[in-house]
Amino acid sequence: MAGGERVTARRAAVLGHPVAHSLSPALHRAAYRALGLDDWTYTAVDVQEAELAGFVDAMDESWAGLSLTMPLKHAVIPLLDSVEPLAEVVGAVNTLLPSGRTRVGANTDVHGLVAALGEGLGQQARTGPPAHAVILGAGATAASTLAALGELGCTSPHVLVRSLARTGELRAAAHRMGVTPQFSRLDAATDVLPRADVVVSTMPKHAADPWAQVLADSGAPVSGVLLDVVYDPRPTELSRAWSRAGGVVVGGERMLLHQAAEQVRLMTGHAAPVTAMDEALRSALAPV
Repeated sequence: MAGGERVTARRAAVLGHPVAHSLSPALHRAAYRALGLDDWTYTAVDVQEAELAGFVDAMDESWAGLSLTMPLKHAVIPLLDSVEPLAEVVGAVNTLLPSGRTRVGANTDVHGLVAALGEGLGQQARTGPPAHAVILGAGATAASTLAALGELGCTSPHVLVRSLARTGELRAAAHRMGVTPQFSRLDAATDVLPRADVVVSTMPKHAADPWAQVLADSGAPVSGVLLDVVYDPRPTELSRAWSRAGGVVVGGERMLLHQAAEQVRLMTGHAAPVTAMDEALRSALAPV
């Protein structure tokens, strides 16, 4: 730090199950190094839903914050004293910020999605909202995607899901946001995907592989931007198929980078050193 100022030791962590694969430690540690926060630590801790309350209750004043991944983004909400407005509207919290004895919940996934999509859209993002956006999946990240697309000016995306009967939480989130998505089963992907300006896949690892094959078999050209939030494997089968069909692909690691940068800002109070974090991300993803 400037002037040799010593920083009080603090710690943070990413919690989830499974979590060993997470790249969050590499990103946050790179940020701490760049900011001169030499006494700060960041770890990955495997925590299941039933264990979350005990972990949070045991946190002391040394904790600067928690990053939360699946399946904890909904489970943490009853443990919080307050939830920031965006996270409350989305219905998903991926960041816990201790403030004295108060636990505050925030959502940085929306920030990460907007920034990652902006990379793919480039100049198009400045000329107007996507005319036809598609979301694959109906979980917590899909709710954040609704909010992100809303920020980009797209308030009526098409949501493709396995089961329409399991979209209640996402429909409720859409109502809170004031957006009006159209819902269809994933079977409609063959017709819907080729016409999309933006596609965001929020489906778990390998879950979108069958639809990648459907797209490839159709031979239909695409010209839009795909953001697949999965970054392991990299690229995903859907990303490969989309690229081969002529579309622009944004890897899920770009969302991870930008949402982590926002977490760093919230936890440390410093502007995130995005360049240093990006370099650490590229190094972590480089072939061995």
